[in-house]
Amino acid sequence: MDLIRMIMHIIILYFFYYAGVWIQKWFDLVIPGSIIGMLLLLGLFYTKLIKPKWIAMGTSLVLSHMPLLFLPVTAGTIVYLELFSGSGLWLVAIAFTSTLLVMAVTGMTAQFFARRREQHD
Repeated sequence: MDLIRMIMHIIILYFFYYAGVWIQKWFDLVIPGSIIGMLLLLGLFYTKLIKPKWIAMGTSLVLSHMPLLFLPVTAGTIVYLELFSGSGLWLVAIAFTSTLLVMAVTGMTAQFFARRREQHD
């Protein structure tokens, strides 16, 4: 039964992905369809038309396998290494800086919402 529930959760996620892609193509938007789909899902969460528990098992499965989804990007970088040969040090600096920036913004956002939750409780 849990397998069927997990599959249904993933189907719901795919529905939002494909809805976003359809909206992006239909209106010829520059925003990727996957982002539009996630914004649609966020809007439905915000309005409480969809509850997070309805897709919790599917999202847990997808997130647990997330590192595997980045392997093609890494392999592609290795295949086209000559494109990066002249700017290797810059790429390392940019990757390091952007990682620190993402970590800082994520931490500040989490602290903001944690404080906000404490104030409401």
